[in-house]
Amino acid sequence: QVQLVESGGGSVQSGGSLRLSCAASGYTYSNHWKGWFRQAPGEEREGVAAIHNDGRTTYGDSVKDRFTISQDNVKNTLYLQMNNVKPEDTAMYFCAVQTMSTSPTLPALSRLRYNYWGQGTQVTVSS
Repeated sequence: QVQLVESGGGSVQSGGSLRLSCAASGYTYSNHWKGWFRQAPGEEREGVAAIHNDGRTTYGDSVKDRFTISQDNVKNTLYLQMNNVKPEDTAMYFCAVQTMSTSPTLPALSRLRYNYWGQGTQVTVSS
């Protein structure tokens, strides 16, 4: 059974930093994508950043140059370094992994690509 457990969320002031972690268990190396998504109240869940096992990364336009996604394949942990955070970054953040093949044309930040999700960690940014 695949399990994803996020941690590292909390409250931070605008301009500050946070690092989110996602510990994964129950699956072995997968030649697919892992991602971070976020969802604010009343909003759709949106892709924030994704990383392939080969190291390729992609970011949502609103977080480019501020957030960095990384992975430690030995520890089976995914990270999201959030710098210069803004109030609009306030949301529940979820990690997700893809363990099944999908259409190669499906964007890495599409929710449809991912078949396992964590429970989320709340990030609140105050101005």
